[in-house]
Amino acid sequence: MLGNADFRPVALSDRDFFLRHYQSYPQQHSDNTFTNMVCWNDYAHYRYAYLDGCIILCSTIAKMTRYRPPIGPRNPKLLSDVLRLAAKSEEEYPFVILDPDTKDWMAGIYPDLQFHAERKYFDYVYLASDLAELPGKKYLTIRQQLNKFQKTCMPQVEMIREENLSEIEDFLDLWCDWKDCDSDPVLASEKEAVSFALSHYKELQISGLAIRANGKIGAMSLFEGLNSDTALVHFEKGLPDCKGIYRAINAETARVLAKDYKYINRESDMGVEGIREAKTRYHPRHMAMVHMLRRDELEQLLY
Repeated sequence: MLGNADFRPVALSDRDFFLRHYQSYPQQHSDNTFTNMVCWNDYAHYRYAYLDGCIILCSTIAKMTRYRPPIGPRNPKLLSDVLRLAAKSEEEYPFVILDPDTKDWMAGIYPDLQFHAERKYFDYVYLASDLAELPGKKYLTIRQQLNKFQKTCMPQVEMIREENLSEIEDFLDLWCDWKDCDSDPVLASEKEAVSFALSHYKELQISGLAIRANGKIGAMSLFEGLNSDTALVHFEKGLPDCKGIYRAINAETARVLAKDYKYINRESDMGVEGIREAKTRYHPRHMAMVHMLRRDELEQLLY
C-alpha cells in the first residue's frame, strides 16, 4: 500500500532520472516538468515516489498536499492507492490531473467520478510560427508596438551564457525591486525560482535569451523542450524602461524556438486578470487543461 513514507523530495540530482522517464511518458503540462518542480521547490515542496515503473508526484503548499496520477504504465491498483492517499489530505481538492488521456483513463475506471476544471491552471499553448511571425490583422497592434520599440530602444539580442549570467542576476534584482517582491509571497517565491534556475543554469541544461535596451539588459526568458513538438517558456521578465520590451522578448524567444518546435507552451495565468489578458491577446492554439477531484467526492467513491 502506497504511503507518505514512500515519497522523497525532488532534488537537482534527480534530473536525469526524470528526463529518462519522461522520454517514455512525455508531458503536456508545465507543472510536471522537472525544471518547474526543482525551481519552485521552496514554495510547493514537490515530492515523488517511484513504484511499479511509475512516478507519483505530490506538492505541498501552506501545509496542504495535492497528489497526481501515476506517470508510467497504466496501473489501476496503484491509481487506487494514490486516490486513497489523496482522500486523507486536508486539501479540499487533493488530486490534480494534468493531461486528457489520464483523465479519460480514470473516467473509464471510475465512471461516477466528478472532474472539476480549474481554469487558472490551464497552460496556454501557441503555434510557434504565430508568435515568431505575428501574421495577419490579429497581431497588427503587437507588430506596431514592436516596430516602435525597435526604433526607440536600440535593442540587442543575446543568448544567456556564463559570461552574462551575473548581469542577468542583477537584472532580476531590479525587476523584483520594481515589482516589490518582498510585499508579495508569490512574487518573492517566483524570484527564488528564477534565481535557482540562473544559479543552476548549467546543471538544468535550459536555455535563455536576453535583450539589451539602450545598452542595459531589460528583458530575459528561460526555456527548454517540453516534448517532441512543444517548447516550454518557464520565465519571461522585463523592465518598464522601454515600452514594448515584453513584446520583444516574446517574439525573439519564439523565433529561436520555432526552428525546432511546432508549439510553445507559455504556462498558466494563475487567475491573474492582467496576465490572462496578455496571454489571450496572443491567440493560443489550445489550452493544456487541468482537472481536480474534490476530497468529499473521493471519500464517497472510495469508502
